[in-house]
Amino acid sequence: MFRERTLFKAGVGAYAAYRIPSLLTTDSGTILAFCEGRRHSVSDAGDIDILMTRSLDSGVTWEQPRVIVSGKGNTVSNPCPVQDRSTGRIFLHLNWNQGEGGEGLILEGKAPRRVLLTTSDDEGENWSAPEDLTHQLKGEDWTWYANGPGHGIQLSSGRLVIPCNHAVLQPQKGESGPYQSHVVYSDDHGKTWKLGGILDAYTNECQVVELADGSVHINMRSYHGKNCRAIANSHDGGLTWSAVELDPVLVDPVCQASILRYSLESDGGKSRILFANAASAMREKLTVRISYDECQTWNGGKCLYSGPSAYSDLAKASDGTILCFYERGEEGPYEELRLAQFSLDWLTDDTDRL
Repeated sequence: MFRERTLFKAGVGAYAAYRIPSLLTTDSGTILAFCEGRRHSVSDAGDIDILMTRSLDSGVTWEQPRVIVSGKGNTVSNPCPVQDRSTGRIFLHLNWNQGEGGEGLILEGKAPRRVLLTTSDDEGENWSAPEDLTHQLKGEDWTWYANGPGHGIQLSSGRLVIPCNHAVLQPQKGESGPYQSHVVYSDDHGKTWKLGGILDAYTNECQVVELADGSVHINMRSYHGKNCRAIANSHDGGLTWSAVELDPVLVDPVCQASILRYSLESDGGKSRILFANAASAMREKLTVRISYDECQTWNGGKCLYSGPSAYSDLAKASDGTILCFYERGEEGPYEELRLAQFSLDWLTDDTDRL
């Protein structure tokens, strides 16, 4: 099975562009698709809202998109959701930055790139007023800060983990240092959030996946000049990380990517982890790969779209199909946000199925 549909198209509706796709399938099977609605241009800064659309029937039909958090002239960005399995509460981590002439959500303090959190207890139907977590999760000398983007995960221990990145002010130079990935986590069902381990420099936009042995694998955008992904592992739930390594098989144009646990041996006959990115030195060739050995090796994958493409996020629908929500276009990669939905046997050309 394979089908695709456009969920957001540049210039349609109140926004000049839609970017930064994010997906979450809840325990009850509702699919939530988030993105940034960029009101006046495709620029990363400006009047930007967070939008959401839902599917209650495994991706067959979708609700009309609606605003979850309005920038009101400011920038609200980088949606990164996770659900707590024991409570059902959905946590949506966001970033906020003051815009020129922005009003409404004016937060105390002068620090840019703040960290916000909104929650839902009814499958995304309603959302709480955003809470400011900046003082808990951002270092005093940090300048840049971004969640994900994409999705967070809940470990088998119950810990909630959100992948993030930041940059630190270098006073002697009067500028920010290189990007560094980090994670934030909660061990009390999202009541409080703490800063986890920080990774080596020249990494940012990242996602995490729990491996079969309980360790955590992080896959990161790399600025090492090798056009491939950076990776590391944690054996304490994200509190500390191994040294960053590069994976030359995962060719990448210095862009965001997505990773997702699809199955374990106990529930799917074998371990399967999915990875999606623009598998090229340019933002093109959106490709989905599979690892059968806990991210040690990857197959050649299948290209969903050979044209201009960039950010993506992966999820598994309740019917076992795979969802890939990604940026694509004809002239450039930011013309629409397309949702591809397909079966495991389609992805593997009938060489693998549940």
